[in-house]
Amino acid sequence: MSALTVTQDKLGKTYHNLEFLLNCFKDVLIQNGEEELARYIPWINKKGKVNPDSITEKHIQVYSIAFQLLNMAEENGAVKLRRQHESDRSLASVNGLWGKNLLMLKQKKISQEQIAEELCDIRIEPVLTAHPTEAKRTIVLEHHRQLYLLFLRWEDSTYTDLEKSEITREIKLVLDRLWRTGEIYLEKPDLSSERSNVLHYLTTVFPEVVSILDRRLGMAWEQMGFDPELIITYTKLPKISFGNWVGGDRDGHPLVTSEVTKETLELFRLNAFILMHRHLEKLEKNLSFTCLFKETIKPLQKRINELLEETNNQHLLENESNNREIFRFYIELLIMKLPLEENKGDGLRLNEKPYSYNESQKLIEDLVILRDALLAFGARTIAYNDVRDMVRLVQTFGFHLAHLDIRQNSKFHDNAIAQLMNAASMDGDRFLTLNEEERLKFINKELLSLRPFSYPNTKLGPEAEAVTSCLRVVADHVEKYGTNALGSLIVSMTRSTSDLLLVYLLAREAGLLIKTDKGIVCKLPVVPLFETIEDLQGSPQILSKFLEHPITKNSLEYHRLDRVEKDKVQQVMIGYSDSNKDGGILASQSNLSNTQLKLVDVGKKYGARIRFFHGKGGSISRGAGPTQWFIKTLPHNSIQGDMRLTEQGETISQKYANKINAAFNLELLTAGTAGYTILHKHTQHKKNRFDKHLDYLAAKSQEFYTNLINDKNFITFFGQATPIDVIEQSKIGSRPARRSGKRTLADLRAIPWVFSWAQSRFNITSWYGVGNALETFYKEQPEEFEYLKKMASSDTIIRYIFTNVDTSLAATDEKIFRSYATLVEDEEIRTEILDMIVKEYNKTKKMLALLFDNPFEVRRSFHHYSNVLRAEALNDLHFDQIELLRKWRKVNTQPQSEKANKILTELLLTVNAIAGALRNTG
Repeated sequence: MSALTVTQDKLGKTYHNLEFLLNCFKDVLIQNGEEELARYIPWINKKGKVNPDSITEKHIQVYSIAFQLLNMAEENGAVKLRRQHESDRSLASVNGLWGKNLLMLKQKKISQEQIAEELCDIRIEPVLTAHPTEAKRTIVLEHHRQLYLLFLRWEDSTYTDLEKSEITREIKLVLDRLWRTGEIYLEKPDLSSERSNVLHYLTTVFPEVVSILDRRLGMAWEQMGFDPELIITYTKLPKISFGNWVGGDRDGHPLVTSEVTKETLELFRLNAFILMHRHLEKLEKNLSFTCLFKETIKPLQKRINELLEETNNQHLLENESNNREIFRFYIELLIMKLPLEENKGDGLRLNEKPYSYNESQKLIEDLVILRDALLAFGARTIAYNDVRDMVRLVQTFGFHLAHLDIRQNSKFHDNAIAQLMNAASMDGDRFLTLNEEERLKFINKELLSLRPFSYPNTKLGPEAEAVTSCLRVVADHVEKYGTNALGSLIVSMTRSTSDLLLVYLLAREAGLLIKTDKGIVCKLPVVPLFETIEDLQGSPQILSKFLEHPITKNSLEYHRLDRVEKDKVQQVMIGYSDSNKDGGILASQSNLSNTQLKLVDVGKKYGARIRFFHGKGGSISRGAGPTQWFIKTLPHNSIQGDMRLTEQGETISQKYANKINAAFNLELLTAGTAGYTILHKHTQHKKNRFDKHLDYLAAKSQEFYTNLINDKNFITFFGQATPIDVIEQSKIGSRPARRSGKRTLADLRAIPWVFSWAQSRFNITSWYGVGNALETFYKEQPEEFEYLKKMASSDTIIRYIFTNVDTSLAATDEKIFRSYATLVEDEEIRTEILDMIVKEYNKTKKMLALLFDNPFEVRRSFHHYSNVLRAEALNDLHFDQIELLRKWRKVNTQPQSEKANKILTELLLTVNAIAGALRNTG
């Protein structure tokens, strides 16, 4: 019996739908004269293995599209299951969504008034980052979306057989386009491609979702028996915004120049206005009611007269249809105030007019006048639906779409300051040798004045030129349009307070440091990024010294007033990736949790609310996991109504490629942030007796993990037993794999580190060290281990951590990773490191079997059978990749070898296909 048949028997309709999609794809290939290739579509054919010598781009693309169809079928199956639960039971039946969170609060005796009072202070901001490890071409995303919508129609039982036949024809047509387009980047995508990818989500997907989230909150609210009037206005709803790193993140990315940042800010501003234009036109069509100018409320009449005078269009009111359809006419006037003009038949372009909107808040105020006029007119439903949706759109996307962060490495900043000092005839080289105390003394003396080191046209060193030119672009944008388009100045690898204060000196060069009546302030927030375990552990002391600095104090108050916030807010970014690479999964989780609690206390001491920015990736090793469980495990009172986190790589398309999934994932984030913020505010934190044991397990696992990665032979094994050398040349992201190009583990980014272990199915980054720590704990404290077993099913954080380890182990394949190990040339090295990995792998499996009562296939049958199905097709790809690696490394000794380049292209195709199958790059 085939894996597909077994999975269909166990899990049902989802996998029968997969078979339908695969057969459609098969028909497309046959119609294109590709009968031989059609035999290689996995799961529906009995075929031989492709010989690595004859593998082509087309073979890999067959696998790649088949895995995309599997992912689509599974996503749709999950959607249908959620809908069925909500329909048969209630909105509270699906974990993590509004219904469940509101029910939790109600059961805790928290009143509807208390919940409503807190909702308006909730804020979430997913940040689309500059390492899209799956930078799909925008046209491919469009094909996928169209295919998904057609698939939903095909499933709809209300269609006749004849209509379904037509839908099937359309599905095959889209599959034909997808086949001919090709999903895979054979050339490295440039920044403009990555930017287009982000713009696709910000202009096409997310704008359609905000109103869905609001309505689902409203439905869940009423289902709880709560008064809908408490949350009917836009000011009572959670705030949603988006962040962006593409065009702003320059950490180890030399292609992100000041010109790229300028283009990004301008392009996003243009697209924000185009978005507003599109939705205002839609609103205009919906408001063609008969209502005379003289019949509407005085504030609307007054505002119409102001707008006519501003735009010099007083005569327009004389037009009878304008006077008679005053709401529609009012929207026309608002559209006139958008700084746009026709671009000679090529869409719209920016054209700032004297009367154009400059701040999005002004458009919101104009829409609120419209809402009030409609309420007076008796159109309450229209006011609290159509107009509120438009206000929410402006509130969410503003005139900037997303907040652009500017990120750079602390070492790069050091070099920039040294070069600026040299340009000012100061001893910059000596600065690089100073200890922390000496650095602080120098910086504090410099910050007493606004005098820059350099002036425009001063010849500077490369780092100084890169930093100052970027910050001048930012300063120019802030001067023209305010700070709304910008996020923060993020310092990666923050290791001292001086790393943060140094940014004030750099900001001074661009005019971002200004004097106010309260003292010197920085116009933009400076944000530390604590990444390694050592940095996390030292972060409370670093942040304390930063928050007590007078410029930081002044700046936090300046930002509070500028952004109209209740509290002074200090954002802190914490890295899930490098802390895991540094010490393994348990040490990473434990230190991240402990650090957040300590930093919250530091913030309280200095009168600032800490806004955590969670730097998560797309794999378990880099902080990924179910959103609802991630939020549940965050330390008590660490959320504080404010959730900012990165969305990276393939997780962007997995979560947001279609409207239904996007709404679900954003609801998980919003509802979870609201639910647990309010819960924490109304409940006391209870110390867990297992906390000290978790710290013990973290320390033991870190010790064991670091013994492996510090072994003198480990780097050799890693370099040969995984496709890291291929991944470093991959075409799926514009950034280099290493920060500075050094061939060291420390310089290697966390993404290719995790990616290479996942490709070769070792996955050591998400389980190595856990088995040893659990076994030691079991032997030393058997009674406490029994308590841990109980906790594994009841305690949120214990369950989350070990379920993630469990998931990763299930994706690890000993047969496959042993095959990759054969690529290690030195038998002694191969035997030593492989034995260590195999021993710990078996120990971890054994200890998790003790921890959980039932085997994986019983506890998590869906996950198990999906893995089994994927494995049937994946094995061929892995063995092809291993043979291609072996051949490529033999011939890849001469630069620009034609034979080596041909094999590399084939290797890159296998990397992409395996990543798609595993739904995980890193």
